[in-house]
Amino acid sequence: MKPARSLVLSLVAALAATLGAVWVALPAFAAGPTASFVKTADWGSGWEGKYTITNGGSSTINGWSLAFDLPSGTTLGSYWDALLTSAGQRHTFTNRSWNGTITPGASVSFGFLASGSGSPSGCQLNGAACGGGTPPTTPPPTTPPPTTPPPTTPPPTDPPTGDLPKHLLTGYWHNFDNPAVELRLRDVPNEYDLVAVAFAEATATPGALTFGIDPGLAAALGGYTEADFTADVRTLHSRGKRVILSVGGETGRVTVNNAASATAFADTAAALIARYGFDGIDIDLENGLNPTYMAQALRALRAKVGSSLIIAMAPQTIDMQNPAGGYFKLALDIKDILTVVNTQFYNSGAMLGCDQNAAYGQGTVNFIVALACIQLEAGLRPDQVGLGLPAGPGAAGGGIVAPSVVNAALDCLARGTNCGSFRPPRTYPGIRGAMTWSVNWDVSNGNGFANAVGPHLDTLP
Repeated sequence: MKPARSLVLSLVAALAATLGAVWVALPAFAAGPTASFVKTADWGSGWEGKYTITNGGSSTINGWSLAFDLPSGTTLGSYWDALLTSAGQRHTFTNRSWNGTITPGASVSFGFLASGSGSPSGCQLNGAACGGGTPPTTPPPTTPPPTTPPPTTPPPTDPPTGDLPKHLLTGYWHNFDNPAVELRLRDVPNEYDLVAVAFAEATATPGALTFGIDPGLAAALGGYTEADFTADVRTLHSRGKRVILSVGGETGRVTVNNAASATAFADTAAALIARYGFDGIDIDLENGLNPTYMAQALRALRAKVGSSLIIAMAPQTIDMQNPAGGYFKLALDIKDILTVVNTQFYNSGAMLGCDQNAAYGQGTVNFIVALACIQLEAGLRPDQVGLGLPAGPGAAGGGIVAPSVVNAALDCLARGTNCGSFRPPRTYPGIRGAMTWSVNWDVSNGNGFANAVGPHLDTLP
């Protein structure tokens, strides 16, 4: 959830493994930097592409630029793990801050969505031929992305809420120091209903979690011990708030991909919940996940903790585009025990909405509503869908919106009012609420997000 977060597309790996990607083979004699292209999905009216840049030379590459042409009538939509500039049908992708250095033998990738037919041509990497041949024009057979026919039975509009408010404001609390203001947990503003502590970390045992107060944070606060933190959890409980432990983040490397690691996850998460008094767990894995074994881990954790366990998720926008993707599949597989999915509607570029008709630009009511609509129409209940947005300047690299835009999106989804040009096929009065990255950035920016969105949630049906 940190700024300049990596938009890793777990869906690409899943589709490529399932559908059999068609790779453009590099010549056996290729040396130095080369780039190869693959269509990882194709649904007739559009497709998903991925370039992999490999350093086959003996010197480290420090910064890269890859350009190609698209046929007339083919347009780019959303993209990830690169920056984009375009001039007509010529598109140039350059590295992000975290993937510009490629050591000898290493590779980096970026991906994008395109509308129309055809494939890239005229590829150049740092001004030279990509060396990967001409991309294939016949893509592998794939399953099309979700369409939007209205369900035969409208989603429930008065869902169960347990002891949580019907409409939630969720905020992430930093267990680290960065340019945002440092806070003790007890100093989280009262407008937040659910506080996600960021983050639990991986251990040397696959799947196992650990958590402790970050030394940098403790120093910045003039001393903050684990006893202080645990007391602060109890303080928030006394105010009627709930505190969950978030797993992952931008640099998180928690891996649950077999039965043993699923057991380790459940056992260590249960121990941390008991030790600190957490009310649940939040899955914020930005480097991919295995839905089968993560579902196994979460069900085992719930069996240990009980039915009061809060299970939240914070996928990146691209991870909730298609129910076949790992994150989306996990949400649907644990729908019976899932509390809320707070998708990060930022750092995303432009993306298709549930109408599959246009690429909506981030930072707009249209973008938030059209992408939330995918989840609402593809299987999640309204009470399981939350809108994740940055808390203001500094909190994200793109998609920052005024709180009024968040409120308008909530109104459009819950009431059918204050919509942009996109209108969902129905209203969802039970929409769960909003999430922000982060409490610390919100406090740094004068509490504008909490002060505007929190009270607005109370006005929803």
